[in-house]
Amino acid sequence: MASAKDKENDIVFLPLGGVGEIGMNLGLYGFGPEGNRKWLIVDCGVSFAGPELPGIDLVMPDIKFLEDEVNNIAGMVITHAHEDHYGAILHLWPFLKVPVYATAFTAGLLAAKTESEPGAEEVPVTVVRQGERHTIGPFDVEFVAMAHSIPEPCALAIRTPAGLVLHTGDWKIDLSPGIGQPIDLDRLAELGREGVMALVCDSTNAVRDGVSPSEADVAAELTKVIGRAKHRVAVTTFASNVARIRAIARAAAANERDVVVVGRSMHRAIEVANELEYMDDLPAFHDEEAYGYLPRDKVVLLCTGSQGENRAALARIAAGDHRNIALAQGDMVIFSSRTIPGNEKEVGAVLNNLADKDVEIVTDKDALVHVSGHPRRGELEQLYKLVQPKVVLPVHGEPLHLAAHAAFAKEQGVPEVIRGKNGDVIRLVAGRAAIIDEAPFGILVKDGRILDDPEVTGVKERRKLSFAGAAIITLVVNRSGELLDEPNAVLLGLPDTDDDGEPMEDIVRKAVIGAVTSIPKARRKDKDLIAEAARRAARSEILDVWGKKTLCKVVVTQL
Repeated sequence: MASAKDKENDIVFLPLGGVGEIGMNLGLYGFGPEGNRKWLIVDCGVSFAGPELPGIDLVMPDIKFLEDEVNNIAGMVITHAHEDHYGAILHLWPFLKVPVYATAFTAGLLAAKTESEPGAEEVPVTVVRQGERHTIGPFDVEFVAMAHSIPEPCALAIRTPAGLVLHTGDWKIDLSPGIGQPIDLDRLAELGREGVMALVCDSTNAVRDGVSPSEADVAAELTKVIGRAKHRVAVTTFASNVARIRAIARAAAANERDVVVVGRSMHRAIEVANELEYMDDLPAFHDEEAYGYLPRDKVVLLCTGSQGENRAALARIAAGDHRNIALAQGDMVIFSSRTIPGNEKEVGAVLNNLADKDVEIVTDKDALVHVSGHPRRGELEQLYKLVQPKVVLPVHGEPLHLAAHAAFAKEQGVPEVIRGKNGDVIRLVAGRAAIIDEAPFGILVKDGRILDDPEVTGVKERRKLSFAGAAIITLVVNRSGELLDEPNAVLLGLPDTDDDGEPMEDIVRKAVIGAVTSIPKARRKDKDLIAEAARRAARSEILDVWGKKTLCKVVVTQL
């Protein structure tokens, strides 16, 4: 049994997002006795709303637990600058105002994002370098160089008196990442010899065997694919993948083509990369105004919109709605990206629009024009051998990924493998790893300028509206509750008539009149009673006629 002293030295992991889902990563490391732990926040990301949250711009973790613990938070550390790891900082940091630590590229993108969002509060960032160690409260945090599809990704070697925990962030094994440092395998091996108590590890590709190809392989393939194009070439990729942008620029230059950049986020990432000298040896990029005068066989268009976003450059180009850019039969579009689950419909719409123009489409199914930034099983196996963890905790994945990772870790002989989910307080001390408590968790949504719980933003009603429309009914009655005029019914999203051709508005009015006049006169003076009777009658009649439960609202005015 653990002694009281041991319990004081426990280190725990508490995910508020990113475990059991892709996106919205926010994890907490806690050190110290229960009730007086100090916390280190790792990442602060968003995810994007699906059809179940109509009208919502962003989804992020609920930080009620952190607000209650704000005096015990030592700091926030960001592993890299993908939206699912840093995209919520501007929205959530003002509630916490804790020290933030990030590399120069992440800090640069955050500063650029702040400038582009009116009213956003500037977040002070302590800029760190890969390989450095920083003391953050009771945590000794080392920023270990990893490889991923973005500059300067870091794993975190977190040391406390309880032991060493390695938090991988997003990673893969790539010794030729195209930009910045390769993954530091030597340092990972040194950490293994030091003794890694627990490995909290990316699970995204744990269902796939083998090893992910390198960015260098993609760069070579892009040069070949662009080389066989006869006319214009457009390439879309994630704006944050600076190595891929460099590869596209080099492939264009090798084929005597100029690069035209379209899309705000692409420009922003390139500007930050330029400031950090990641683009110094490349030919100059052109703005979209140059597109019209460059020869058709001498241009490569680099654009946003790999996920089918309707306001991004590629979607507008494919739909023929872009003011400066157009594609025609015989041009080529390369998707140097993968479709994030949930975006299939939007990407499919862009592909169909391009196909209608007889544009040649190249995806990673046709050529090696994209590789994942996450480890397959072969890479997981190599990491286990390097760091020799006593405990593995799979994170960053849906339940399928987490289960596959846990099973694979056990097959590889990891002594302890523990599964958790958002809200679990997980003790990581080797030999006693366990879920020991739970904490409040959930989601917040950004709905226009409002940040709140989804149930108070009107999302529930919007879902109903999207399925069955709305009926808005107004009544005017006297002090005795008698109708002074016919009810007015405004129907939104309902059929105009029933199967017999009777107008739906007339059907609703009759039902409402019948309901109001059936109320005993002595009770008809109650406005709320009239409104509820009218609402129930209208909703019931619409259900009988149409078969759907329409959202009904009734307003009663008494004169």
